[in-house]
Amino acid sequence: MSNQKSDKQKYIDLHVGKHDIFFKKTYDILYTINDVLLGLWFLIGSIFFYFEHLKTWGVTLFVLGSIQMLIRPTIRLVHYFHMRKVYGEQYEKTHSSQSS
Repeated sequence: MSNQKSDKQKYIDLHVGKHDIFFKKTYDILYTINDVLLGLWFLIGSIFFYFEHLKTWGVTLFVLGSIQMLIRPTIRLVHYFHMRKVYGEQYEKTHSSQSS
């Protein structure tokens, strides 16, 4: 029972309308939200380029999207270091108890 609970705690349930989306770990949901926003900025920025008076806003959205492209690997690195810390501590605990 406790093993089932710990497995369930590893997932995030997101309810969008009548659809349920399950994400493993908080970092996956951050990565997905970042990707959706990134796509929106570039799509809206591209549409703005069709209208002369909106081109400045289009460039602004492209710059915002470019900044978000830098956020993607940052999220991945933070996730990697967090996982390394968590599993590194588990690894050390497991191996230090075996050597005693």
